[in-house]
Amino acid sequence: MSRSALTHRPVAAGYVVIAEFDVGAAQLDDFLVLANSFSDECIESESGCWQFDVVTLDTTPSSVLFYAAYDNVAAFEMHCNSAHHVRFKAETRALGIGERLPRHGARGNGAAPRAEVAAHPSER
Repeated sequence: MSRSALTHRPVAAGYVVIAEFDVGAAQLDDFLVLANSFSDECIESESGCWQFDVVTLDTTPSSVLFYAAYDNVAAFEMHCNSAHHVRFKAETRALGIGERLPRHGARGNGAAPRAEVAAHPSER
């Protein structure tokens, strides 16, 4: 996403999702390629997704964290129903990678409270 596109996004508001994956050392390189490609695709194809970071954790090297920021809950729900999300979930299952229960929350003002959010596909 270009810098100019970021200037049109609300700084304090939004909806955040944090997902964490348990990745074995043998799959880490393959998963990071997959995860970074997925992150790029989300930013490029989802107008409501304006940040999607892939983070390797120093404290738990076998974990990879996603930090994603959306305009609102509806944008996140569109993400969950996208073809690239379905494909990513299938590819991570094929690699035998486990996902922890995602965490959701408001970023600043303007996002819906948790009670208004449909369950994430991993929670269904």
